[in-house]
Amino acid sequence: MGNIIAIVGRPNVGKSTLFNRIIQKREAIVDPTSGVTRDRHYGKADWNGKDFTLIDTGGYIEGSEDVFQKEIDKQVALAIEEADAIIFMVDVSEGVTGMDTEVAKLLRRANKPVFLAVNKADNGDRVTAAVEFYAMGYETLYPVSAINGSGTGELLDALVAVFPEQEPEPEDGLPRFAVVGRPNAGKSSFINALIGKERYIVTDVAGTTRDSIDTVYNRFGFDFKLVDTAGIRRKSKVKEDIEFYSVMRSVRTIENSDVCLLMVDATRGFDGQVQNIFWLAHRNNKGIVILVNKWDLVEKDTHSTKHFEQDIRSKIAPFTDVPIIFVSVHNKQRILKALEIAVKVYENRSRRIPTRKLNDLMLPIIEHNPPPAIKGKYVKIKFCTQLPTPYPQFAFFCNLPQYLKDPYRRFLENKLREQMDFTGVPMTIFFRKK
Repeated sequence: MGNIIAIVGRPNVGKSTLFNRIIQKREAIVDPTSGVTRDRHYGKADWNGKDFTLIDTGGYIEGSEDVFQKEIDKQVALAIEEADAIIFMVDVSEGVTGMDTEVAKLLRRANKPVFLAVNKADNGDRVTAAVEFYAMGYETLYPVSAINGSGTGELLDALVAVFPEQEPEPEDGLPRFAVVGRPNAGKSSFINALIGKERYIVTDVAGTTRDSIDTVYNRFGFDFKLVDTAGIRRKSKVKEDIEFYSVMRSVRTIENSDVCLLMVDATRGFDGQVQNIFWLAHRNNKGIVILVNKWDLVEKDTHSTKHFEQDIRSKIAPFTDVPIIFVSVHNKQRILKALEIAVKVYENRSRRIPTRKLNDLMLPIIEHNPPPAIKGKYVKIKFCTQLPTPYPQFAFFCNLPQYLKDPYRRFLENKLREQMDFTGVPMTIFFRKK
């Protein structure tokens, strides 16, 4: 399981700047995927070889001062409940404010490691001024400058030091299928329809489902685990921001799965919230199947499924090689079909192509469509191989890897997808020096 880190604090202390810095540090170095981060608030990062998911709670707060306080309390309470560790951010140029004290009070109740980051400490005087924050009762302060990055290394060192040692996943070898999506899209009803027992209590209230529950499922020759972001809600004192909550919950479920069945409520469309969950699954390199539910409730003309599907594909470009299935959980329409496709995607994700076969396939294609020459230099790709990872990653060895750009990477990816079935599975292509 990945660790979840939340950045909390009152507005305008620099949470998003710090978030971007930590995420980009990684993206600049390690993340070769095409496209950009679609969402400002969730990101994968790593430090000293430890992975974590970073959440910026600040992006959700809108409205006037009095609304702020209520919203912040909600976000902080949520972050406290969900995160493994918390970066509490304050601003040295404004000193300790009442709102900071409020946030500190909330954090004190949390049984989670909290790291106090004093932002804008970008010169000696300001670093000295940071000591007034000791008054908030923390033993250690981390003076940082989110803008120029000073101090962030020490903060991250301390942060990853508290992560528990990664426990190995239980090795039962069963594929894990996670059912994810917005609240009320029909996730629990889908699982109930499959299992045929009312194992999950289904109501019309958004957010009744809480902790992930695994169901080992074996019917129709399938053997796998179904994971629902599920369970009965613990009545917590916090009135959740359901939207924010559903994505936060999904982070864990997605990281813990092989294939994500993304439920879309046809009456609401493929909106921003669903797209966030899609990109989260994509960036975690999980297999993805999109299920459009409640299709029976939508006004249709002859083209509607086609139009709806085109709309989704335009929003998930460039990764459009994803199965989209129209289901009605209520009428039990095509739900077994959905499972069959999920099993197929799982097989695609585990597919291994022998090196010899891969070279016989790809080298002639590359010869016919060589990479464009840059500054009169020709890139020659000599050899390719699939890396031994849980999802498809390929290394192409060449003389000048630095000259190969995203369009050519996408060209190779498309060719691999044409030649081999990788439908529903993100893939990564590296260019390495021979």
